[in-house]
Order: sequence, then structure tokens, then C-alpha cells
Amino acid sequence: MSEITAGAPRSRRGALLIFGAIVAILLVLLGVLAIAVRQRGAGPLASGSAPDFTLTTFDGETYTLSELRGKPVIVNFWASWCIPCRDEAPALQRAWEKYKDRDVIILGVDYVDTDADAKKFIAAFQQTYPNGPDLGTKISQSYKISGVPETYFIDKTGKLLSGIDENGRVKGNWIGPLPEETLIARIEEMLAQ
Repeated sequence: MSEITAGAPRSRRGALLIFGAIVAILLVLLGVLAIAVRQRGAGPLASGSAPDFTLTTFDGETYTLSELRGKPVIVNFWASWCIPCRDEAPALQRAWEKYKDRDVIILGVDYVDTDADAKKFIAAFQQTYPNGPDLGTKISQSYKISGVPETYFIDKTGKLLSGIDENGRVKGNWIGPLPEETLIARIEEMLAQ
């Protein structure tokens, strides 16, 4: 009987150590999850410096945002499978045609798509402004996009356009299909700076 009672404290101590280790691991996992939720819940960028990125277009050209300083830049996240992206595509092309000679850059960032479908979309809407895939979703993650379409307005200094418009929306980004009049107004504002 003394053998049974002598072994009980050791097995209880071992069980407590295992339980403590499990609790510690769960607390660490909960901490990591909380940080991820907090970052995810932060929402898309709305002000401040625009994250730098390099986009290689479907035509093989390379654009690095920081190298475009001095020019207004519009970054439009889109996908061929996105119905609202089809609605705004003609307005983006018209803006490109109107402002490209005034050093306005429009960059289309294709999000979670196939190259073949993206190229069909570009051809269907006769887009001539630079478009390229968001490889590994690195660009969209740095901008914390919430979906497509989503558009960012980056002024000549590399910062998101600041201020609030007459409808209470921040000027640095537009979530959802972009109305042409808003696109033109924000381009004109960036050119006037």
C-alpha cells in the first residue's frame, strides 16, 4: 500500500505540469489570435504614408510607388470575377486617357485572379493603364483592403490624400465601385496641390 501512496504525489505533480503546459500554450495561442483580430479589424488605410510596393505589370513593366513621387497615383484593386469592378473599369480608362499627359499614374492591382482571366478583363475594357497581379496578395495586405474594388489616392508626396469629402468619406481611399465624378474630383485635387 505504501507503494501506491508514494506514487500518487508524483503522478499528480506530472498531471499538474501537463495541465499547466496546456494552459500556457492556450494563453499564447489566444494572444496571437487577439493580435491577428486587432490587426484585421483595423480596416483599410485611410490616411498617412502609402505603403511602398513594386508592381510588375502583365506587360512586364515594373512600377515602384516610391519612384513615382512627384506624381499623383491612383491604386485600384480589382479582379476579373468582381462584378462592381466591371462597372468602374470604363471610368478608370477615361481618367487615364484624360490625365496621363499630366503625369497622373493609375495602377491596377489584380487581386486573387488568374492571369488569363485578368488579361481577358483588361482586353474587354480596353484598359491601357498599367495593370499587374498582386503576387501573394502582398500589396493588398499592406493596404489592408477589405475587398474589391477598392481605390487609393496617393498625392505627390507619397501620402494618402487627406481630408473628408462633403459626404463624410475620407479622401485617401474609396471602398466599392468608384463613381467617375469622385475619381475626377480627387485627381483634380491632387493636381492642384
